[in-house]
Amino acid sequence: MTVVRERHEDHGAAFRDVAGRAFPEQYGRPERAHRAVRNVVGVTEHAFDVLVVAGEDRREFVDDTVTNRVPDADGEGVYALLLDSQGRVRLDCYVFATSDTLLLFLPAGTGEDLADEWSERTFVQDVEIEYATDDFGVFGVHGPNATEKIASVLHNASPSEDPLTFVRGEMEAGVTVIRDDNLAGEEGYLVVCAAEDADPVFETLLVRGLNAAPFGRQTWETLTLEAGTPLYETELEGQIPNVLGLRNAVDFEKGCFVGQEVVSKVENRGQPSSRLVGLAPDALPEAGATVSDAGKPIGEVTRAAVSPVLDEPVALATVEWEAGDSLAVETANGFVDAPVADLPFVEGSEQSARLPKY
Repeated sequence: MTVVRERHEDHGAAFRDVAGRAFPEQYGRPERAHRAVRNVVGVTEHAFDVLVVAGEDRREFVDDTVTNRVPDADGEGVYALLLDSQGRVRLDCYVFATSDTLLLFLPAGTGEDLADEWSERTFVQDVEIEYATDDFGVFGVHGPNATEKIASVLHNASPSEDPLTFVRGEMEAGVTVIRDDNLAGEEGYLVVCAAEDADPVFETLLVRGLNAAPFGRQTWETLTLEAGTPLYETELEGQIPNVLGLRNAVDFEKGCFVGQEVVSKVENRGQPSSRLVGLAPDALPEAGATVSDAGKPIGEVTRAAVSPVLDEPVALATVEWEAGDSLAVETANGFVDAPVADLPFVEGSEQSARLPKY
C-alpha cells in the first residue's frame, strides 16, 4: 500500500492495485494534471520494490548479475537489466551505491522473490540481501520546473544535475534526492525517505516552496508514452533489450552476465529482428492490437492512449525490423492507418534516457 494513503485521499485520489498494493490512479482530472507536469511540475508516488545489498562482496555479486557496470562511489547510480538465459528481460532496476550498501529499485512485486533467490546464492560471498520495500517512501518530482521545485524545499544540499546521482538533505525530515533519467521527457527527481517520514515529505513536495500538482499512474503512463519511454510492464518484460534500443541499460563490453551471449550475438549481427516504434493511428487501438504492413501482420501494439498534449491517439509497437513507415493497426472498427511517427511524440524539457536508439 502507498505509505501516505490518507494524504492522497485528502487530494481526491482514486486508487489502482499495483502488485497487491494500492497506489493513486488519478485525482479526478488526469488531463489537467498531465498538462501541469508538462508546463510546470507535478508530484507522484512511485511503486518500487527496494532491496538493500550489504557486505564486502556486494558490488561484485550484483555486477556479475546485471547488464550494466555497478558503481562503487557513494552517490552514484546506474540503470540495468536482469536477463534470463535466452537474453530476455526478467527485470529492470536502478542500482545506487552508498558508502556501505547498494540500494536497488525494482518493479513492484518482484523484489521479494529476487531477494530469496539471491540469498540462496551468497554462501561463498560476503553478501547480505534485505527486502526493504516497506521501509521507504519514494516520490517523483517531474516537469520543466522540477529542479526549481526541489531547490525551493531542499535544505543542506543542492539538487544534483547529473542523471542517476544523488545528494542527501532535509525536507521536514531526512531525504535522499536522486536526479532521474527523464522518463517523462522532463526534468525529474526521485525523493526517497523513511516510510515514517513520508507524510511531511509528501506535503512539503506539494505545497511548500513552488507549488506542485499531484498526479497518479494514469498520468505517468501518458507522460512516458509521449516521451517514447518503454516501461517494464508494457514493453520491457520478456523482450530482448536490443529490440527496444535500450542502449543505456547494457554495457556490451562488460564481463559475463546471464543472457549476455544472446544479447551480444544480436548486437554483433548489426540489427535485431524487431524494433520499437511510435505510431500515429487514426483511431485508438488496444494493447496487443495487430500492426500490419500492406495487409501482412508484422507486429503488435504495446501501449496506446490519447495524448493530452496532442489531443490525438499515439501508440508504441514492436514491429519487424524491415517494416515500412506506412502501417495500419487493428481497432474495434477494423484496421486504420497508423504511420510510423518520430519519437518522442512530445518534446519536453529533457529527453528520456530510454528513448530507443538503434
